[in-house]
Amino acid sequence: MPFRKTIFWTHLCIGLAAGLVVGLMALTGVLLTYELQISNWANRGYWQAPPAADSQRLPVAQLLAAVAQDKSTPTGITFHNDPAAPAAIAFGRGRTVYVNPYTAAVLGEGSPRVRSFFRTVTDLHRWLALSGEWRTTGRAITGACNLAFLFLMISGFYLWWPRKWSVNALKSILLFQPRLRGKARDWNWHHVIGFWCWGPLLIIVASGVVISYPWAGNLLYRAVGETPPASPTAGRPQSAEAKPGRIDPVNRMAGVDQALRVAQQHSEGWRSVSLMMPQSAESPLVFSLDHGTGRQPQKRSQLTLSRGGDVIRWEPFAGQSMGRRLRALARFGHTGEAAGILGQSIAGLASAGTLVLVWTGFALSWRRLIPTRRRAMTEISADVRPLQPA
Repeated sequence: MPFRKTIFWTHLCIGLAAGLVVGLMALTGVLLTYELQISNWANRGYWQAPPAADSQRLPVAQLLAAVAQDKSTPTGITFHNDPAAPAAIAFGRGRTVYVNPYTAAVLGEGSPRVRSFFRTVTDLHRWLALSGEWRTTGRAITGACNLAFLFLMISGFYLWWPRKWSVNALKSILLFQPRLRGKARDWNWHHVIGFWCWGPLLIIVASGVVISYPWAGNLLYRAVGETPPASPTAGRPQSAEAKPGRIDPVNRMAGVDQALRVAQQHSEGWRSVSLMMPQSAESPLVFSLDHGTGRQPQKRSQLTLSRGGDVIRWEPFAGQSMGRRLRALARFGHTGEAAGILGQSIAGLASAGTLVLVWTGFALSWRRLIPTRRRAMTEISADVRPLQPA
């Protein structure tokens, strides 16, 4: 079998096997395109009227004490440069409680419907909304189908490449032909959308592979000549595992307010500053200063301070190793958020284009395979002769 024909049939078979899951991930990707903006809009009611000029924000420990009745342990607190913005106390990745920084009044957790909707869509996108022990299976399926999609993109570009270059050949694979119908229309749409979405999709899919597989992330480091970092759980003693129950964070806040003022003055133009909850009352304080939307790693820096406010470590994005920068960009390059709302829009359009690619791919496969089956059945029927009576 010629090489091109082998690639074609491999492309077709893998597309049929992974197409439904790829289509589901594309659909959920479209729904998640403006998650950040929609969530901020839904929580706009927590932004208060600008306080008086002499208003002072309360100590961090007092804000944490306002949520002391919560059974979970806070993992971080974020302040915005906007004086009307609430303080956001995070409880892991999936939950945030908003508190008035001037009165310590608990404002709520944000719009429950919006939060529930995006959580459901995210679960579908990551692990097919499976739960419990099945979540690992769902993650393995989506990861494998994303890896299969990467092969489809590479093989598809090879199949897209014209055998003979001409104006008509380029028009048929670069421009929509509105007069076409049926198979010719599906072929035209598949090639045109595949070409114009290829670049953004390559970033989305390749970064998805890096997120799904540790070996892909390690390969990213090795590609720039760096040694991959050790797994966060590697070599961790059993006693270091998180213990059940709530740990009171208030008694770990010594010197935090002074360090927070130092962090806010360390870098001009910041839009938000976040504090990771220290492990103990003597632990250094780690702040993240963000100059972007919160999901642009190239606009984020990390500052580690002592309890007295002395700088222990300053890590701007440009000062990190190339491997760390690429790994950070892969996370938000997958959603396009690293490039702001323009990147999100491009990623959303590419995801919508993937839905058309899946549909036209299935349609073209159906038209190719079903006639072949009918011809085979016809040949079998011709070889079967009716029995003659004795």
